[in-house]
Formats: sequence, C-alpha cells, structure tokens
Amino acid sequence: MDVSKPDVRPDEPNTDLGIDAAEAHIKSVSISEGLPGQTERARFMKGESIGDYKWEEPDLEYDETGVDLASGEELAREEQDHPFHRGGAITPEGLIDEDFEEELGSPAFEDENDPDFLYRDIAKFGIVQLAGDDTLGRKVIVVSACRLPLREELDHQRLLKYLKHTLDQYVENDYTLVYFHHGLNSRNKPSFGWMRQAYNEFDRKYKKNLKALYLVHPTNFIKLMWNIFRPIISAKFGRKIMYMNYLHELAQHLQLDQIIVPQRVREYDAFLLTKNKPTPVPTSITHAPLPRQQFGVELKYIKLHNDGEIIPPVVRQCIDYLREHGMQTEGIFRRSANANDLRRVQKTFNEGAPENFSKLGDVHLPAAILKSFLRQLPEPLLTYDLYDHIIRVQTLPEEDRVKEMRRIMVEELAEDNYFILKYILHFLTEVVANSDRNKMNEQNLAIVFGPNLMWSKNQASLVSVGYVNACTLFMIRRYRDLFVK
Repeated sequence: MDVSKPDVRPDEPNTDLGIDAAEAHIKSVSISEGLPGQTERARFMKGESIGDYKWEEPDLEYDETGVDLASGEELAREEQDHPFHRGGAITPEGLIDEDFEEELGSPAFEDENDPDFLYRDIAKFGIVQLAGDDTLGRKVIVVSACRLPLREELDHQRLLKYLKHTLDQYVENDYTLVYFHHGLNSRNKPSFGWMRQAYNEFDRKYKKNLKALYLVHPTNFIKLMWNIFRPIISAKFGRKIMYMNYLHELAQHLQLDQIIVPQRVREYDAFLLTKNKPTPVPTSITHAPLPRQQFGVELKYIKLHNDGEIIPPVVRQCIDYLREHGMQTEGIFRRSANANDLRRVQKTFNEGAPENFSKLGDVHLPAAILKSFLRQLPEPLLTYDLYDHIIRVQTLPEEDRVKEMRRIMVEELAEDNYFILKYILHFLTEVVANSDRNKMNEQNLAIVFGPNLMWSKNQASLVSVGYVNACTLFMIRRYRDLFVK
C-alpha cells in the first residue's frame, strides 16, 4: 500500500475544501501575513509565537459526510445506543441492566493519578481508548476524531495533557496508535497552533517505541497536514505512518473485533464500500484450520489435535525457552519482535512443527509469540461469561476477594482454562522473582498480560482496563492462595 498518497475522494458528499484550494489559501495568507516558505514554516514549528504572523486558519471542513457535528449531549445519547465502554451486565433478554462501571468507582490497582479520575471531564467523551494488543503483541491506543465535541465544549490544553498522561502509561512498551479521522470538522477541529504544540510536546520519549500509526479513512486534510509537517518529520518516523482507506485493510494488521470502532466510523466505512466497491472486496469466508493449528482456534481444538495435552505446545515451548534464556533480560515482554519473524514462527507452530528459538537469537520473539497466542484466542482465557463477575469481585475487601476468586477458578472456570492460566501465572511469578534484573515487577506484568487474559465482548474503556489490570495484579500476587488444585 502506498502510504504517501491517501485515497482521497473529493466527489463524496462533503464541504471539504480541496487540497489545491487549501494550499493556495495558505500560500496567500503566507504572502500577506509573514508565513511564506519553509524558513518561516520551520520558525512556526519551532514554537515561535503565532501572533507574530497574525495568520488566519483556512476554514476547512474535514468530515466527508456533510452530517452536522453532534453536541456533547448528542454524543452522550449516541453512546447510550452504541456504548464505547461496557455499560453493565447482560440480562437473559440481552439488555444491559445497570452501569456497573460507575457503581464500581476506581479500581484498587489505580491511584489518584488515574487519567479517568484526573481528567474525567475529558475522558467522558471516549476520544482516547486502549484496545489491548495488536497481532504483534503491541499495545493499541485508539483516537477517534468523531468523539471530539464542539470546540467551545472542550479545553484543548487539558485534552493535550490527557493524551500525554494516557500515553505515559504505555510508552515504555512498544505500542501502536490508530487514528479514526472520520468526524473531524471545522467546528470540532483543534487549531493549527494546538497541533504544532502537540507535535513539539510529543518528543522522542513518545516516538521511540511507537511502532505503527494507522490513519484510517484519510482525507484531503490529512494530505495537507502531511505536506505541512513533512519538512520536520524524520524519515524514520514517516515510515511508521500507514494510511488505511477501509476497515478491512486495518483488519490485516489488528484484530478489528477488539478495536474500539465508533458506530459512525463503521457506518461511514460501509458507505465507502458501497460507493467505491474496492478490489478485493472484503469477505467473511473463513477457511478450515490446519490440523495442528495453534493461533486463532479454540483451546479444545488444540487439545484434540495434540494428543490430549492441556497446555498448548506454543505456550509450553515459549515459556520453557523464556525460563531458561529470558529471566535476566531487561524489559522482557515490553518489546515487540520483528514482524516477519513473528509471522514465520506463527506459521511454523500452525503447521505443527516445533520452533528452535535459539537459532533465531531474539529472546523477545517467544515473549511476543506467547502474548499473540493469548490475544488471538477466539475467547479469552478467563472467558466472556466470567468477565462481568470477575470485574465486580475486584471491589471486594482483599480476603473476600481471595475467597471469591478462588471459588470462580475452581468451580466456574473450565478446567483446561484453569490449568493453562495456572501454568502461565506460575511462570509470571518466576519473572517477578527476577525483577531486580529484568525490571518486570508485578504491576508491569499486569499491564502487559491483563488485556491478553480477559476482555469483554463489548469494547472496553480505560476504566475497565484498569480493573482488568487490577485483577491480573491480584492473581500474580496471590497466586498460591488462588490456584489450589
């Protein structure tokens, strides 16, 4: 895919100013008001006062549907119909009976620095969401432009602080950003000055471990911004940017069913598919799994095709190798592996062959393979059915929590799931025991493994991710009390 030329569609219903007209407008403003070429542009990007140039922003319309932008109240109403976070337990009739996340409050794992606590006035819009891991085991953070309220309803300086505060929790690990551009409009767009400030403040700390930035449904505005910022963007960072014209293209890189995709974005994607009829057309046809397949199949399938072994071969081989070679590796599980190597190893396991990790010479590879295996299970290890109850249990006093979690593990969790979870968590306690050398303490491992052990059928908010991490931390700390069989 050509990442330098987004698929722009000027004939769709919109009021978007064309790229040529926009650039002409900027040039005309530059000539008359002191922002001519790359010299002044560089001065501008270095942070010199915008007031020195007295420039006017072109009145660009960025959305391509012509639909009026929703107010904050309308956004809230929309999310009641299409919630971006889990809204409560599902009744037998398929209805949500309560908003249990609000009742639960903040998880014990989180502190007063929780961004949803400090910035709840910003977090309520759901502009930024955490979506677990991608197919390469990297954290996925999603930013949705359509969730931006009207400019007068949002403090953009607080938004910038919230973005940084959220990213600060994950930038020490390899991570991926997904930006859904659909919905950005002249009435909710941040100013050019704000974008310049944001680019300057997101320094090397944030860019170093960013492995991919997916820009979904790009428009003329994206191309315009790329042209403006390109002189100061390094070639290395530029290679991380990929344009995704349709959601099915994004699905080649991420597990789309676990990504927070706003309903408006899904509807817009359906409109584009109907209008443009891209080739190849996305298909729902699935092929039968290979006889010894490990990734993307149910645990019972793996057991059936591996002589009744409960622990999947990929889990056992990865942990055996890491136990011998990875316990002293600083930041184990934080780094992602080479994408080509990871796909090749997945293919090897799916074909039923063992993998010789020693020949590959990258201890981060089996670590990434283990996380990828867990995330690609059709159902999480702690199961969809138990998700709501396990989340609620995290609010109990500690000893009551031990008793109830132990009961859930013994009585409600499927036996094979129990022993696989026990096998993995026992290994994590060994990693913690070597944390003075590998720098992976209980909380670090909880953040890395939590979203790979349990997730909801509904797309999770940062609040619910906090409970997931809290539960994982609790299972690591109280391992001997919880796993008694």
